[in-house]
Amino acid sequence: MARPAAAWRWVRPAVVVGLAALAVGVPLWLVLATAAKPQAEAVRPNLDPPDAWQPGRNYSDALSEGEMLRGLVNSLLVIVPAVLLVLVLGAGAAWVFARRRGRLVAAAYAVCVSGLLLPPAIITIVLQLRQLGLAGTRPGMIAVYTAMYLSTSIFFMTGFIRSIPHELEEAARIDGAGPLRVFVRVVLPLLRPVIATATIMVMLYAWSDVFYAFFVLGGGDAATLPINLYQVASAQLYLNNWHLIFAYVVLMSLPMIAVFLVAQRRIVSGITSGAVK
Repeated sequence: MARPAAAWRWVRPAVVVGLAALAVGVPLWLVLATAAKPQAEAVRPNLDPPDAWQPGRNYSDALSEGEMLRGLVNSLLVIVPAVLLVLVLGAGAAWVFARRRGRLVAAAYAVCVSGLLLPPAIITIVLQLRQLGLAGTRPGMIAVYTAMYLSTSIFFMTGFIRSIPHELEEAARIDGAGPLRVFVRVVLPLLRPVIATATIMVMLYAWSDVFYAFFVLGGGDAATLPINLYQVASAQLYLNNWHLIFAYVVLMSLPMIAVFLVAQRRIVSGITSGAVK
């Protein structure tokens, strides 16, 4: 009985890795292969390798026809301020929720983290933005992303701050530091793992968002990369230009893949620190 158990101990990880490789590798190969094919070969996307490779031309056409540079600038102008607001507001609120006690604080915390479970009502959001004059603008999109992902930031940061000893803050107060200085000099440096996690999570979600960006921003000069991809796909489907659509997908995914590969360890440590401690 010992030998089958020992054999299964080695076979099980191999099976899991193989299934994961199939689940990720097959769609990835489909995208990469189609993005390198000429139009005639990419009319019906499949897993066959290209007979004639032309990735450079496809990626160049996707850049020019999809207006990727403008979409990249628009995405950064929306996502960077939203991430900063999520981090600053989330860290401040989490510090209060972690250090204060009382029914009112507990109720406020429950309301703030309820955004993890309750999906935003897009119709209500659009109507409110129209009344405020923010529909179709970058500030309106920044406000939507901030409200959507603030709950996640507060949840992880609150759990992490509760694990920080009170004595560190008390020592700073004895030295004459005020609340703002304690927060900036003591709390924020200790929040680096969770801040890195929140930053990457918000960037990944917002970078690929097309649903809310479509209703809030629409098209036009303020369109982000996912909106440009949607417009390119809508136009190119009638021309069967799948090679351009998949080339756009590859180019749009590269920045977030690089960010994830660089900071994947911080993601895991931040999640475990905020949710377990």
